[in-house]
Amino acid sequence: MADPIPFLFPGDPLRPRRVDGFFADEHAAALKAGAEAFLVDHDALVRGDLREAVRGLPRGLGPVRYRGWMVPAARYAEFARVLAERGCRPAVSAEDYRRAHELPGWYALFEAVTPRSVWCEADPGCAPDPGELAELVRPLRPGPGIVKDYVKSRKHEWAQACFVPDLADTGALHRTVVELVRLQQEDLAGGVVVREFEEFDGAGEARVWWIDGEPALVGPHPDTPGAAPDPDLDPVRPAVAALGHPFVTTDLARRSDGAWRVVEVGDGQVSGRPDGVAPERLIGLLAGAR
Repeated sequence: MADPIPFLFPGDPLRPRRVDGFFADEHAAALKAGAEAFLVDHDALVRGDLREAVRGLPRGLGPVRYRGWMVPAARYAEFARVLAERGCRPAVSAEDYRRAHELPGWYALFEAVTPRSVWCEADPGCAPDPGELAELVRPLRPGPGIVKDYVKSRKHEWAQACFVPDLADTGALHRTVVELVRLQQEDLAGGVVVREFEEFDGAGEARVWWIDGEPALVGPHPDTPGAAPDPDLDPVRPAVAALGHPFVTTDLARRSDGAWRVVEVGDGQVSGRPDGVAPERLIGLLAGAR
């Protein structure tokens, strides 16, 4: 059997020769699985100092698996380019990363199994004006909705920066979007997304890890680690297959009518592993994949 593909993990910002403590157990699991594991400087990566970020990597590693903190899609593309200059190739291409990481990249394929959504580009600090938002949400059904950026919501500021009781109330929609943009600051990813609100049953979300289009691991979402969901994956399989991503996650919740709905799609490299899912399970699956 061929050796596992090497892993890349973020280093500790204060002790750069050591792995970031959040990923220490996965780093140990990778070594236990027989894989090499190397460190990248995530802070340098995010600020655009790409050569500093990969300075500690040997040249000529070939394919590598990144497992770490989120990286903006444009910065990930630069990361992939700099790795290529060193004879390394991330197992997830820059194109695949963006398609899974940002809602506009995956939405069309998942439209039948996820809340109806619209979006527009926006720069950090620049919220669309009320007229733009009123036009944006015209295709959506009247009633409640949520707002987010292309990657994340502010669901922990639910009433201020996420939930809109009635999308027809342009003033309320604008205030919520302005607060979202303010709180996201420079981390605003891509622009603004508005989604129709769907009532879920409150039993907790499932996070499904797909490797090469197959569900490799099903567990709870990190926000509901005590849940034991058993989602119906049949409606989701065709969309995941069409996405063609080698390592993707889907977060699912059961709607009040019993239908399982995709709440979010994500790149598996940067999706959080919930408590209760042993690092050996996830890393072992990746170490065995080609």
